Amino acid sequence: MPVTAEDLSVPAAELTIVGHYDKAPGYATRRPTGSPSWLLLWTEAGAGLVEQGGASFAARAGDLVVLGSGVSQHYRVLPGAERWRFWWVHFRPRPSWGAWLGPYARGDGCHLVGGVPAGVHERVGLAFERALQDARWVPGARLPAAPRPVTFLPDVPGQVAPLPDVPGQVTSLPAVPPADVRVSAVVTAGAARELVLGAVEEVLVLATASARPEVARRPDEGDERVRRVLALIAAEPGAPHSVASLARAVALSPSRLAHLFAAETGRTPMQAVREARVRRAASLLEVTDLDVGQVAAASGFVSPFHFSRAFKREYGLPPRDYRARLRGG
Repeated sequence: MPVTAEDLSVPAAELTIVGHYDKAPGYATRRPTGSPSWLLLWTEAGAGLVEQGGASFAARAGDLVVLGSGVSQHYRVLPGAERWRFWWVHFRPRPSWGAWLGPYARGDGCHLVGGVPAGVHERVGLAFERALQDARWVPGARLPAAPRPVTFLPDVPGQVAPLPDVPGQVTSLPAVPPADVRVSAVVTAGAARELVLGAVEEVLVLATASARPEVARRPDEGDERVRRVLALIAAEPGAPHSVASLARAVALSPSRLAHLFAAETGRTPMQAVREARVRRAASLLEVTDLDVGQVAAASGFVSPFHFSRAFKREYGLPPRDYRARLRGG
């Protein structure tokens, strides 16, 4: 029997899975140790409540959520909401994606790209529909010329939604209860995986380029000192930062900076430093031949062991394996 996404409450790290849910109140997923893969959630209608890495927030229509691997996560229909209709993808990120998501970090491995403009929503939806089609593609088979929207009929019991007409696959869904419509596909071929990741990359570019981080959108409510600390970290993540040194740079006490920083970003200053260092290390692994110890030192980690542990927590595999995968090893 072929594997389906419904069978994978904790998907294997190497799998790429794309799907669409329309969930009623009561739906929830909890992973105490996190997921081996990254998870992307795009809300089309209704609202969900997402918790990861100390962050907790509502995901509403036009919000893109990206959850890193290996961190406890819990997401569900927002209490009081009538539904949560959303696209989701389990995936392994490409190295360049960290730089786009960095300004939207809300907690340990958690990112919220909120309020993506309405003019972008249709293009984002088409990218997900294309990803669902491409997930089932086998090289040599016919590809659809353009994505066909997956039509859901949650208010008409017993009806089904047409799937894209791809040779060799089921072309309709079994009847499901209203407000619990779902469709998903597990990527089974390397070429199909690259096509799906291309669609995910398009979604990330569209969302992060058209939205702006919360602090930038609301300058009157943001603290200039927190923004300066974020700029210091981004400019030189490998520097010997500490809460005390960052606080001195903006004329605050360490405790005051920690309070302001957590209130505005949902994380501690040193969590932000670690995330920036891991992103720098990923870039160095991608574009240089430095060994792991040299990458660790250049990125600001005190030891290769500490670096490897932090890197695996963020990317799901050790630095050497990450580089080998990038280079086809």
